[in-house]
Amino acid sequence: MGASAIEFRLRMLINAAIILLGFWAPWIEAWHIGRRISLGEWLALELSRTGVMTFSTATSVLVVLAALVAAKAVLFRVWGAAYLGPTTVSSVSMVAGSVMADGPYRYMRNPLYIGLWCMVIALAFLMPVTGAAFAVVLIGVFALRLTLGEETFLKDKIGEPYVAYMRAVPRFVPRLRRIPSPAGTNPHWLRASLTELTPIGIFVGIVVYARNYDPELTGRIILVFFGASLVVRAFLPSLPVSSEPAK
Repeated sequence: MGASAIEFRLRMLINAAIILLGFWAPWIEAWHIGRRISLGEWLALELSRTGVMTFSTATSVLVVLAALVAAKAVLFRVWGAAYLGPTTVSSVSMVAGSVMADGPYRYMRNPLYIGLWCMVIALAFLMPVTGAAFAVVLIGVFALRLTLGEETFLKDKIGEPYVAYMRAVPRFVPRLRRIPSPAGTNPHWLRASLTELTPIGIFVGIVVYARNYDPELTGRIILVFFGASLVVRAFLPSLPVSSEPAK
């Protein structure tokens, strides 16, 4: 079932609440579900116990993996926002025009939600194990609900052209063969990069974490980038409305 209009309007707040709960994980102390140990540390311990690699090596490998996932989040978020338009990305209501089939939208219909999920997976390495599972699963479910709601909205507003686009382009898994021809949309790279400072901050924070393993410093870096993103989204001049709903 698709998300309601109020869920779509409050999607940023809901996503933020899920992520904060993943870090907080209040059920650990309240109901003794899980332990106060990060997913990255737990995975490194488990790998070291198998004898496959040492704890130090496993930690380094896992941090590199987290950084790669964070880089993937930056790619999809900035690339998608550049073609969709930052104003549409931040819109509090769904909008529709012509079908967007440029940039990443030639390969998948929801690159911004894939980018969001990658952001949370990267952050999950720093969360308690149970909090990481909670955040990754709930963000995935919520993104799917938003996607289903948008698809219904676009089919009603655009009609057959969007239905044909749905048949040609997968929802989440990229298709690299028989992709639609580009429509000639001009990307807004600078504005997209400025409005997508949060995934960039997560990537920078994890890179810094790889150097000194300081979770507090990493958290401060991510919060600074997140705050800067909110300021930019509030004051950035409006762009023309694009053809896909906000993500």
